Amino acid sequence: MHLYNAWLPPPIAEETKKEPESFRRVVKSVQQSYRPDDPESVYSTIKWIPVIDLFVKAKSEVSLDDVVELVEFGLQLFHQSQDKLFAQVRWGALLVQLLNKFRKKLSLKIQWRPLYDSLLHTHFTRNTGPEGWRIRQRHFETVTSLVRSCRRFFPPGSANEIWSEFIHLLENPWHNSAFEGSGFVRLFLPTNSDNQDFYSHEWMQICLHHWDMIPNCQFWNSQWAAVTARVIKNYNFIDWQGFLPTLYSKYLNMFEVPVANGHGSYPFSVDVPRNTRFLFSNRTVTPSKAIAKSIVYLLKSGGAAQEHFEKLVNLLEQFYHPSNGGRWTYSLERFLFHLVASFQKRLQKEQKKSNDGSQGQVVLGQSERASFVSTVLKLINRGQYSKNEHLAETVAAATSILSYVEPTLVLPFLASRFHMALETTTATHQLKTAVTSVAFAGRSLLLSPLSDSSMKKEDIGGSDVYSDILMISLSNALLGMDANDPPKTLATMQLLGSIFSNIALLEDQMDEPSFMQTVSFSEWLDEFFCRLFSLLQHLEPSSVLNEGAHSPATSGTFLVEDGPYYFAMLQILLGRLSKTLFTQALKKISKFLKTNILPGAIAEIGLLCCACVHSNPEEAVVYLVEPILSSVISSLNGTPVTGFGGRGNFDSAVSSKGKATLSPALETSIDYQMKVLSVAISYGGPALLQYSNQFKDAIVAAFESPSWKVNGAGDNVLRSLLGSLVLYYPVYQYQSGSRHPLSGGLEKWTSTKDFEMESSVGPTWHISNSAEVQFANELLNLHLDSALDDLLKICQTKVHSDTGTEKEHLKVTLLRIDSSLQGVTSCLPDFKPSCVNGMVEDQGNTSFLIAGAAGSKVGSIELREKAATIIHAACKHLLEDKSDDSILLLLVIRIMDALGNYGSSEYDEWANHRQTWKHESASIIEPPINFIVSSHSEGKKRPRWALIDKAYMHCTWRSSQSNYHLFRTSGNISASEHVVLLMNDLLNLCLHSYETVRLHAGKALLKMIKRWPNKISNCVLTLTVNLRNPKAPECAVLGSCAVLGTQTILKRLTTDPKAFSSFLLGILSSSHHESMKAQKAITELFVKYNIYFAGVSKRIYSNSGNSSDGKDFTTLVSEIGSMSFESSNLHWRYNLMANRVLLLLAMSSRNDPNSSSKFLNETAGHFLKNLKNELPQTRILAISALNTLLKDSPYKLSAVEQSSGNMQISTKSSLEGALSHIFQEEGFFTETLNSLSHVHIIDTDSSTSTSHSNSSMQSLADKSITRFYFDFSSSWPRTPSWISLLGSDTFYPNFARIFKRLSQECGIPILLELRGVLDVFVNSNERSKQCVAAEVLAGLLHSDVNGLSEAWEDWMMVQLQSIILAPSVESIPEWAACIRYAVSGKGKYGTKVPLLRERIMNCLINPLPQTASTTVVAKRYTFISAALIEISPPRMPAAERQLQFTLLGELLGNMNHTSAQVRESIGITLSVLCSNLRLHANFTNSNLQEDGNLNAGSWDKFLVKRASELVANIQHALQADNMEIADGNGHANGFPNGGAQDDMKWMETVFHFVIASLKSGRSSYLLDVIVGLLYPVISLQETSNKDLSTLAKAAFELLKWRLLCDSHLQKAVSIILLSANDTNWRTRSATLTFLRSFMYRHTYVLSSVEKQQIWKIVEALLSDAQVEVREHAAAVLAGLMKSEDGELAEDFRTRAYTEAKVLLKRRKQRGSRSGPSIASTHGPVLALAASVLSVPYDMPSWLPDHVTLLAQFVGEPSPIKSTVTKAVAEFRRTHADTWTVQKDSFTEEQLEVLADTSSSSSYFA
Repeated sequence: MHLYNAWLPPPIAEETKKEPESFRRVVKSVQQSYRPDDPESVYSTIKWIPVIDLFVKAKSEVSLDDVVELVEFGLQLFHQSQDKLFAQVRWGALLVQLLNKFRKKLSLKIQWRPLYDSLLHTHFTRNTGPEGWRIRQRHFETVTSLVRSCRRFFPPGSANEIWSEFIHLLENPWHNSAFEGSGFVRLFLPTNSDNQDFYSHEWMQICLHHWDMIPNCQFWNSQWAAVTARVIKNYNFIDWQGFLPTLYSKYLNMFEVPVANGHGSYPFSVDVPRNTRFLFSNRTVTPSKAIAKSIVYLLKSGGAAQEHFEKLVNLLEQFYHPSNGGRWTYSLERFLFHLVASFQKRLQKEQKKSNDGSQGQVVLGQSERASFVSTVLKLINRGQYSKNEHLAETVAAATSILSYVEPTLVLPFLASRFHMALETTTATHQLKTAVTSVAFAGRSLLLSPLSDSSMKKEDIGGSDVYSDILMISLSNALLGMDANDPPKTLATMQLLGSIFSNIALLEDQMDEPSFMQTVSFSEWLDEFFCRLFSLLQHLEPSSVLNEGAHSPATSGTFLVEDGPYYFAMLQILLGRLSKTLFTQALKKISKFLKTNILPGAIAEIGLLCCACVHSNPEEAVVYLVEPILSSVISSLNGTPVTGFGGRGNFDSAVSSKGKATLSPALETSIDYQMKVLSVAISYGGPALLQYSNQFKDAIVAAFESPSWKVNGAGDNVLRSLLGSLVLYYPVYQYQSGSRHPLSGGLEKWTSTKDFEMESSVGPTWHISNSAEVQFANELLNLHLDSALDDLLKICQTKVHSDTGTEKEHLKVTLLRIDSSLQGVTSCLPDFKPSCVNGMVEDQGNTSFLIAGAAGSKVGSIELREKAATIIHAACKHLLEDKSDDSILLLLVIRIMDALGNYGSSEYDEWANHRQTWKHESASIIEPPINFIVSSHSEGKKRPRWALIDKAYMHCTWRSSQSNYHLFRTSGNISASEHVVLLMNDLLNLCLHSYETVRLHAGKALLKMIKRWPNKISNCVLTLTVNLRNPKAPECAVLGSCAVLGTQTILKRLTTDPKAFSSFLLGILSSSHHESMKAQKAITELFVKYNIYFAGVSKRIYSNSGNSSDGKDFTTLVSEIGSMSFESSNLHWRYNLMANRVLLLLAMSSRNDPNSSSKFLNETAGHFLKNLKNELPQTRILAISALNTLLKDSPYKLSAVEQSSGNMQISTKSSLEGALSHIFQEEGFFTETLNSLSHVHIIDTDSSTSTSHSNSSMQSLADKSITRFYFDFSSSWPRTPSWISLLGSDTFYPNFARIFKRLSQECGIPILLELRGVLDVFVNSNERSKQCVAAEVLAGLLHSDVNGLSEAWEDWMMVQLQSIILAPSVESIPEWAACIRYAVSGKGKYGTKVPLLRERIMNCLINPLPQTASTTVVAKRYTFISAALIEISPPRMPAAERQLQFTLLGELLGNMNHTSAQVRESIGITLSVLCSNLRLHANFTNSNLQEDGNLNAGSWDKFLVKRASELVANIQHALQADNMEIADGNGHANGFPNGGAQDDMKWMETVFHFVIASLKSGRSSYLLDVIVGLLYPVISLQETSNKDLSTLAKAAFELLKWRLLCDSHLQKAVSIILLSANDTNWRTRSATLTFLRSFMYRHTYVLSSVEKQQIWKIVEALLSDAQVEVREHAAAVLAGLMKSEDGELAEDFRTRAYTEAKVLLKRRKQRGSRSGPSIASTHGPVLALAASVLSVPYDMPSWLPDHVTLLAQFVGEPSPIKSTVTKAVAEFRRTHADTWTVQKDSFTEEQLEVLADTSSSSSYFA
């Protein structure tokens, strides 16, 4: 039995034993309610889902066989309801819950293929159903979660099938199918023990090969990182050592951080389609979790993984520092979090295995644990004082967990940080963080003295140090309570709660724990209360206390609002005090209460008293409750009374004479005292009985008072008193349970997973005795029963002549009823339901049982029924007489809510409490692994009080649920007539003119109809009447829309024909409402309906002629159809809605085999006509509709027919007749295209056009009606768009697709009809008409219909040639898109070649006439690149290959074209073409040389060789040119002439090629060429030819982010070494810039020899002749030392120090003036400066000497002097935070030298 159930109140715990049997009955009932022959019956199983969910959440003991049976049945149901998304969402979510909860106990085998088919069918095919996007989104989320939960149950062999299924998707990395493939691999690939044979060293190599295909794409990285992380975690038989450098290199580069002053994010990232990103949910941030998981599971003894991890931390730690935050902080914070979490999980798993004796071979020993922890501590050290709250919190939690793993490392670190925070006063947030860290590690500090490890006394006073921290923090806690510093105060409260939760009993003289021996606790306690009272006196309420009874008892200050720490700390402290100390505390509190009235701190003081009463009710009541009670009664004595309080003595004549009032001071003081009292007595129980008469008097007196404030306070006391008498709650909860086995002074904590029934001491519950029940019944008689009589009397007989008095009397009477009901909650028995066949079913044989009760029963069913009847009468009276009085109406609604929604107040209480548990503090959690005292457990351990709290909330939740779903599942039980009365009243109140009344009434009504779903239909019918009624007021429309728009009602429409037709016609016939608000509400309701539309049940179609059940379907369709025509004179938005509904119905009926095709044909024809509709929105909707409705393609040629060229038409399209009749009308297409051209809004101001759905024309609401949010996920283009020349998005693929589908439906006639129209539009001067022409032509060219080849020869080819030769420029993007669309590959992977692709390509390849202008040349290349992007290289036919070779020759010959625009096009086209050829060769393993075309085969060598020749020419020419300019006889244009000019142009094209290759993500296949071009890119950064340099810089920026692999890396290193020795200093400097990023990115993959070579060359540049190069080299070295903390760095530091020392000595001997050159002095100084700057925040032992030596060079001439001053200033800046501690590392002399350097020299010196 689960701990929470075992610890329930005994009567309930006993009941829970019947639950397993009940669950078995439920499973049987679910199976019976589904009939396999009737797919619709799946809807009748849905009502059982919440019931099964209850058993799971109630943690019931259910039999595993039943669970297995249910899971298997659920999966079968899931697969059989393929088109019922709503049913799949509900069942899928339940299955996920069951599989996750019982995953370790179930032994199932689940097939993967049906799940994949379900995903494909719904989300990856063009057959998109009518469902709204919200349902589709939830469906996708559910199915993917289900796959993740089922993965562990996939049978052997699944991994192999899944891999071979998706590997084809990954063939072409430049097609979107590759992204989908990676998503599917990540989603489906199982890593369970059944499939381990599939994984091997070879598989991992293939996996890494695929990972490398697309560089710098976070989506791609995330997918592969996740897959590899799971494999690394589960299979340690693979030898990972060889993969470590590659993997770590990837991990490092996935963190987008600013390296060497660069950008912090990829300068370009491969564009993943929105849908794919959305489907395979991936926030585009670094996959920190996968990286952390991999790192933790790669660790093993003797492996290199730990070294690699240390290096990674060395590189990343600087970005954790507070001064170095940015957008990368989030992913770094997650990384730290997951590192510690995964480490803890791994240790826990290993511990469990060693206990079971099934230990695997890889296990982390003491030394591995220690080195991991010390590495993570570096990150913690940097991030501890971060200004980012999440990071600071994560750091504190991580410290806490690690302190249980390696206390010897973590606790000393924690201690030193805590002392440092106390000493530094500059940053106040540091103290809060330090206190939180100690609070989180409180238990480990207390346990460490008990440790059996080396932490005994030989550690410099080991355990004493920790005792000191706790001592200091206890004394500091008193200073930490400060009303002006909320965060610090709350951290202090948390710290005290943490410490006292560990100590079993607080006495004055304590032996254990050791640190308490030195404390005199009673003195500490006195001081604590002084501080606390001072804090309470200075509190400022956070908001003005709101008047009236609806304010909660209190609205607190930050102590209450910002977290549960204040109350928890008081409860723990007071619960743990010994008898004498408790009395001492009580007296102090009692004295404080008597002497202070603090209306600003009611909640805080109330909670203080409540904590005392909870700890020891008998004693606390005497000291605290009795004095307040007497004071209240005496204050109220003698004040004026109204007689409304229940003594029944009101006299109408007296009360109307003049209204007596209380003085404000008295009113405030009574209000304060009563509200404090109400909070204090919450847990009083039987101890309050001795004051029962005083309570009665006080409450009556409060209700009799003329002050509404005092009435409200009386309400709080009555509510609290009733609750404290009848409810179940734990008493003595905070007293300590069992003691810790190693130390009697500490409490033993327990885990819910390890608990045994026998040994655990459960909580003591408050269960009412007979005297309490009797007193509660008396109070109910007084304030519920008699108040109801009063109410009836007021409503039926005019008791008061004065309306004001009547209102007051009503208010007080309703308030009394309300507080009685709120006090007893569900202890007052619920209504009996009525039976449909007239017989009330005995509750004993209800369908299932969940045990739960809020407390002892009081009152009777009759009392609840009486209340309902009288409240119904009162409501009627109020709506007639006082309908403008919101206070009265809101009170009535609250009472109705309490009467009709049995258990809802318990649910609310549980929900609020759950919020506070979400912030559960790490200070009361002991992790499952504890190496301090070597006690490991199954789960987290918590103190007993926290577990009791959870058990109490579990009890509250059970009481709210035990009756809630009882009657939903049985069809012959309906709501009692009393509930129906209340529902009808609430329905009326929903339409009230006050918004707050409508809102509250709506909430209460929804809760009721959710419990009694068969009442939903009536609600819908009643409310839709208001929409249709022309005379309905605005408020009625708003109220109706608010209720109709809730999910409860929208879900019901799916299966209820009557409500369905009433709802639709109600909305569509509501255009007569004139108010803007009403129209907005109706539109929003309709949009909501669209978003949540879940299809239509078959019952609704088959509903013909059966008039009792709403409209017959065909009548409904014809009614809606008549509204959707233009001529119907409806407002355009209603016309649009009618069209949308028609489309939804058509799409829903399409799945029904019995539906008539006539309806579909008419609808399709209707939408085709709508293409030329006057209204732009309706046109856009028509496009959406046709895209969905045009499905058959009888005229499309299949692949076989394409090759043979003949075709037999076997079937005619069902739509053809209807459609051809329409489009053959005179001028139909001319009009249509004209209309469509108006939809294109061409934005003339900027280069790009407005976004795809014309945002300037459509409001958001219209958009959601006209367009399916969830476009088919393979929406065009299916290849990434990265070419800027293809630009704008004025080409709408949706339009092109309609014309493609139309021609496939209707064949040749369409082509003939469109031919003439196209001629006109192609030659039009208006760009919008050209856009439409491009879309139409694209659709036709791609349609592959019979007769298309003839049409191509006949007129299409000519049309295309004229487009290529047309001189206009602005429509290039549309025509490029048209060509791209026309040659797009078909099929899921884009590998099937369209019929006309080869002809279109040949048409483009044809050479242009000699006279063609440069724009036409550029245009042609743009078209060619657009077409090449769509080719699928892996399986390219020979003809396409040959064509590309031909083109390659032409491109290489034209590279120095005179026009810059043409050069750019050529560079881009070349990059696409070469990468296509390379990928093809790679895929087929063929060699390109086989074509015998040398030029084509060796283009790569040609490019590299030619580039290196030309660089020399260009540099030479530019130098010569500069000399000539200096001599004064340069060229007029500043450029060299002739050959050099051509060379530069050629070079520009090469740079365009490099940029395009890197931007497009195609660089993986061109790396050898790109590396070969590295020297030109580096050396042409700074030239007098600005265009050339700009391009070189752009390429350089992109290259800095590119990771290179082995073979290319060596080549790159050799190029870098050469260019570092270049004669031109600018090239040397650029090389250094490149090196900074290069070394960071490749730190794992460079060999040690290469690193040494680079290090040497940079060191040599320290004494370069050019000062810029020297300084730059120093910066690079500082960076290198940061990352390389090895021998190289140490060796360099030592040499730098020695050399500088020798140099200083020489300078002193020779005197400063004479001596070697500045460069030779500057070098050693810079080397020294680099060493100092390589450790920005730490203080290693060598640093003081180095920085002091550096400071002694300050007297040297510039630039040496400026180097020294800058370096010392930077050193001071980065060490400022911790300088108070770090300066101890320096001697006095050294500090003086530093001071001399940093003080600015005097002006007068």
